[in-house]
Amino acid sequence: MAALSIAFEAPDNHGGNTATGKKPIDFALLAAQTKGDKDLEIAVLQLFSRHARSILQELAFADKPSARTIAGRLKGSADAVGAFNVSAAAEALENGQHDGASLAKLAASVLEAQNFILKLCR
Repeated sequence: MAALSIAFEAPDNHGGNTATGKKPIDFALLAAQTKGDKDLEIAVLQLFSRHARSILQELAFADKPSARTIAGRLKGSADAVGAFNVSAAAEALENGQHDGASLAKLAASVLEAQNFILKLCR
């Protein structure tokens, strides 16, 4: 079986990996979601980036029950584009870990994904 073709290569982002050794975006999943359409991949990633930034702003002012719902929305969006580090951090909040460390981890994972996406769009 032939390897799945990815519409574009990962940017030079210190190897393209995070501290966990995973890329911020799973290109195989993204390509499957977009049927390999490069323009659509870029559009979807840019939309995700804007959505994630908006979610972080909502979370900054949310009470714990609202934060769980908001984090669930972000987790779904992150899963859809293959931003699994963002998804994992959002899942922690969704499961009730609404503290400064959890919010900081989510913000860092979103920033990392956004920087990766920006490099792709250059």
